[in-house]
Amino acid sequence: MTHSTKKLAVSLVALLATLALFATLSAAAQGVADTGAPIINPAIDEGAYLRVVGDALGHRARRRLSEDDFIRMSREPGTIVLDARSKARFDDLHVEGAINLSFADIAVDSLAETLPDKNARILIYCNNNFRGAERAFPTKLPSASLNLSTYVALYDYGYRNVWELGPLIDVAATSIPFEGTVAPAR
Repeated sequence: MTHSTKKLAVSLVALLATLALFATLSAAAQGVADTGAPIINPAIDEGAYLRVVGDALGHRARRRLSEDDFIRMSREPGTIVLDARSKARFDDLHVEGAINLSFADIAVDSLAETLPDKNARILIYCNNNFRGAERAFPTKLPSASLNLSTYVALYDYGYRNVWELGPLIDVAATSIPFEGTVAPAR
């Protein structure tokens, strides 16, 4: 096993253990009802969520792109660049040609409308890929990076041709073209 593979495995185990602890604490807190009976909601499945997170993060490990590969792939026909930040942040600044589907709006119908071809190549990026434009890309905790949630959600909905911009890049120094109300002049 290579060092990076071991590091990924340890990270996945730590993430899954944290999620399992959260799920246990959440279930315990929700189970404290007047009757003492657990609260059941068939529209929420914590076990399935934890399985999907593990599967998606394993898939994601092989699909992170350098800045140059992101630029090259974004220019290829049929590639969709997806920005899952809020509409306001997207309007401030986004990768040129990107489409916006706010993470909060990712659902069966919105995905079918916005990304009807589950085999299309989709490139994603988020706040934790860019620095130097705090208004448009406010810093998030590494563990709360929208990249992770977006990748897991798309994977769960059946999208397997998803690629993610990997590095943290200075907006003023990148070759990635931007557009929006606060786009840097080039």
